[in-house]
Amino acid sequence: MLGTGERRRARHGLAAGLALALLLAGTAVAQTAETTVAQTAETTVAHGISTFGDLKYPAGFDHFDYADPDAPVGGVLSFRGTGASRTFDSLNPFILKGEPAQGLERLYDSLLIASDDEPASSYGLIAETVAYPPDRQWAGFTLREAARFSDGQPITADDVVFTFETLRAEGLPTYRILLADVESVEALGPRKVRFTFRKGAATRDLPAQVGAIPILPRHYYGSVPFGESSLTPPVGSGRYLIEDVQAGRSISYRRNPDYWGWDLPVNRGRDNFETVIYEYFGDTTAAFEALKVGQYLFHEEYSSALWATNYDFPALEKGWVRREELPDARPSGTQGFWLNLRREKFADPRVREAIALMFNFEWSNRTLFYGLYRRTDSFWENTDLQAEGPPDEAERALLQGLGAELPEGILTEPAYEPAISSADQQVDRRALRRASSLLEEAGWTVGADGLRRNAKGETLTVAFLDDNPAFERIILPYIANLRRLGVDARLEMVDAAQMQQRQEDFDYDITPGRLVMSLSPSVELRSLFGSAGAQAPGTLNLAGVADPAVDALIEKVIAAESRDELILRVRALDRLLRASHVWVPNWYRDRFWLAYWDVFGRPETKPPYARGDDYWWFDQEKYEALRRQGALR
Repeated sequence: MLGTGERRRARHGLAAGLALALLLAGTAVAQTAETTVAQTAETTVAHGISTFGDLKYPAGFDHFDYADPDAPVGGVLSFRGTGASRTFDSLNPFILKGEPAQGLERLYDSLLIASDDEPASSYGLIAETVAYPPDRQWAGFTLREAARFSDGQPITADDVVFTFETLRAEGLPTYRILLADVESVEALGPRKVRFTFRKGAATRDLPAQVGAIPILPRHYYGSVPFGESSLTPPVGSGRYLIEDVQAGRSISYRRNPDYWGWDLPVNRGRDNFETVIYEYFGDTTAAFEALKVGQYLFHEEYSSALWATNYDFPALEKGWVRREELPDARPSGTQGFWLNLRREKFADPRVREAIALMFNFEWSNRTLFYGLYRRTDSFWENTDLQAEGPPDEAERALLQGLGAELPEGILTEPAYEPAISSADQQVDRRALRRASSLLEEAGWTVGADGLRRNAKGETLTVAFLDDNPAFERIILPYIANLRRLGVDARLEMVDAAQMQQRQEDFDYDITPGRLVMSLSPSVELRSLFGSAGAQAPGTLNLAGVADPAVDALIEKVIAAESRDELILRVRALDRLLRASHVWVPNWYRDRFWLAYWDVFGRPETKPPYARGDDYWWFDQEKYEALRRQGALR
């Protein structure tokens, strides 16, 4: 399934610099003697920052271990475009207006960049150093003297100030939520900028959070309206330039030969392709057919049915295309059907639990998924952040101290796990009986027509909103099960543009989605599960969670002062969200499913927390060999 997180990657991937995860694994901050360039009793000045421990890479390191600094440069890397609308009409990913093209993050650099083999470490990119006091109440960055925008203008502290003021005032709502703890940003000189954080804020992650924001040029937006979508290539701060735009059909990026930072340790062996192209197709079938004939070269598969049955085409059989599974150590599990708690009918957790019980994963996995998935039960599946069993004494004390109402049984019972249903029958009778009892208790009784109504005579209706025809085979059996329960369930299929808009406006009963969670969760949780994100259009709080206990626990996660403390608090949050039944958990895999034409080389080491293709390269000899065989033009 290509979830909400991926479908908004072009837009939210840049906001992920604020730890939205677009929501990728981690950035954060700490003070360690081994990682500092200079240190006084009051201030640490470092080449990078890490959440709770030492940085892996010392000052003056040559390159990341998963990069090959001698990788050849040139050639093409091409993907299918996977935007929300399977098309695009904007090159501005920072605002709600318009559908941005994929790959726009290639145009922008940030002060810091995260490493892909540490759960929460960042190193200087535009910034040469980061400075911070022991309490991390502020963070100062010294910019590299050579740093330039794509038009050759220097990147200055004024540009950093402009970026933060503009994104907070006019950018995606996510920025306003995630920058709420930044009290002020000031230029202390042409190359020095200082962020001061709100008094009383949890500052553990804030220096690295602000360090991960893409930097924008003040001089360019002096004459270009920031808040308007446009297909005019913007001035950027990153490694690539826009080479060609075919509106709605394709976009290509060209490696900037004048980019100032190619020899930085964080960039050596990275972005080795001369050209990167995203080709857009009307549907997944057309895209897959294009892959078969080499119209694009690199493909990640999200459909278990396709992965199990469709990879038998001639180019694969001849060895021209390679099919491979690579390990993925990121959190795997935040995919599900999200119930919109903004709707009154979902206010009772018994109703939500009953609806979830009717999704038969075991039957779906055997019948629809070829047994390729595992059932998700945690929001941090596949990590040590997942709650297990009953809470221990420390977790109980933490939950009891929240000062808010808690779900029944959360302090004594094991963390909620979906019931195991029969794989032999679409409707599991035990689940049906349990769901029926829950709805009866909640006041939804069955009438003469077989539908459930409450005391007001209102029918319990549930509409699934989706735009992907391939997902019908999964949702329709689930709907049939709900109708057996007496729920008036249906599927509402819309086009991709409507889907995007209605998700941003929270105009749905239930919608599918997948969020990519961080290994070191922080302020992004306010947008994902906090009351602040429940009503702000465009956030990824798909369920509309607005719970004082969740809010209080999120703040404790943000304020954690050690890795052990963070793990304890995230496990408690995971336990609380699971007990609240805000979603119908789906399934997960801990592998990347890849198919690509055999024209690439790659380093021996794959980064554990990324797909790794940012460090691949084009192998001209392999390409010429395929051309001689008539495989590629």
